[in-house]
Amino acid sequence: MSKIEVNTIEPQCGTTLTVGGSGDTVALGSGASQTGFGRTGTVDWQTTPKTATFTAVNGEGYFCNTTAGAFEVDLPAGAAGSIVSVQDYNNTFDTDNLTIDPNGSEKINGGDAGMALTLSTEGQGLTLVYVDSTVGWRSVHSDDFSQVPENPSYITATVSGTCNTLTTSGDYKTATFVNPGTFCVSDAGNPAGSDAVDYMIVAGGAAGGGKNNGGGVGGGGAGGVRIGTVTQPSPLSPASLIAPGKTVAVTGYPIVVGGGGACSTNVPNGTAGTSGDVSSGLCFTAAGGAGGNDATDDGGAGGSGGGGGEAGGCGGAGNTPPVSPAQGNPGGTGNSPSVGAGGGGFTVAGESSTPVASSPTGDGGAGIDAGPVFGTANGSPSGNFGGGGGASSGAPSAGPFSGGTGGGGIGNKSGVASTSGATNTGGGGGGHGSTGAPSGGTNAGGSGIVIIRYKFQ
Repeated sequence: MSKIEVNTIEPQCGTTLTVGGSGDTVALGSGASQTGFGRTGTVDWQTTPKTATFTAVNGEGYFCNTTAGAFEVDLPAGAAGSIVSVQDYNNTFDTDNLTIDPNGSEKINGGDAGMALTLSTEGQGLTLVYVDSTVGWRSVHSDDFSQVPENPSYITATVSGTCNTLTTSGDYKTATFVNPGTFCVSDAGNPAGSDAVDYMIVAGGAAGGGKNNGGGVGGGGAGGVRIGTVTQPSPLSPASLIAPGKTVAVTGYPIVVGGGGACSTNVPNGTAGTSGDVSSGLCFTAAGGAGGNDATDDGGAGGSGGGGGEAGGCGGAGNTPPVSPAQGNPGGTGNSPSVGAGGGGFTVAGESSTPVASSPTGDGGAGIDAGPVFGTANGSPSGNFGGGGGASSGAPSAGPFSGGTGGGGIGNKSGVASTSGATNTGGGGGGHGSTGAPSGGTNAGGSGIVIIRYKFQ
């Protein structure tokens, strides 16, 4: 192995000095410096953070700590190829900005002469290269760290009001309101833990039609139902009727639980059953169901519409007033000389009646099985809510017509008494109008309910 030691190598005038061949590596000894090799687009990072205004040096990068307050970086005089980098040291640029100030009348990214650039994004870093006098310093790389990972924090809440409850199952708590009260949030949590709730707001169902002199009378419409789930698409079906969950704040949310429409088993001809009352909570309102009617008269409009009377009475409109997703469906239309129409339910319209000789119909519209999210609740062991009331029948061979799943009442007929909507389901009451039905039948709407579920650990 040969070794040559010299102090200086100088080319002759007009010649090119080549050090190393293709594929070779030319290394500088420890402690040696170089000039004239040119830069490769990187900077030498200075690892002592800057905490106050300073003047940058070409070829250097700086960690800038604005924790104690905003300050600025003064760029050096630009020369083609000059390079400077800065980086947010501790994710504070969003609260205390870093300003980059060009030298004199030089530009940054082709902006106005001498105009400074402000970095205000948490965790932001920026590399600038001086190009020419037209654009000045050009940003060639930018990055940011949008958020420091959060420690999980969970919703904490309490419940007030008579007979209202707060139960625990696994990592979730469920607040169930069967009476007015308040859902009091003392800690709103965060996205790393929980900051939104599942909710179901069910208004009071309506009474069925109550003409008590024979014939077919429409069933009561179910109370409007407003549902949101944190998990999207929702595990409840149909998912198209389920809104996203509600993000909560630290506050007390008033809860109103609507009563069902009062029993109306002997009302004047053409009078619809009594409507249910609204329920509300978390800034959402569900409309009460609307009553069924008799003869040629139309069912009322509400959360879900009431069924029409036997002789061509139209079904009342649902989702009234309109919201999205819809809170209910229309009632059915009476098309039979002796059978009314079913009240509307949350997921299905009430059945329109048909001539008795042709497979008579008049069931209430179906509600929703909310059990997969909200479990069972007062008055609804199956977890179903928002069923419309069934129609009454004046034909011995037709009926009785069932209420929709979700608490809808049965319509009466000869030998069968009408029933009311189930308590705390928002179910509509059954139609009450047939001759020969047992005494003591009822047709009131079922009261509403509000349920809020959230992850607490």
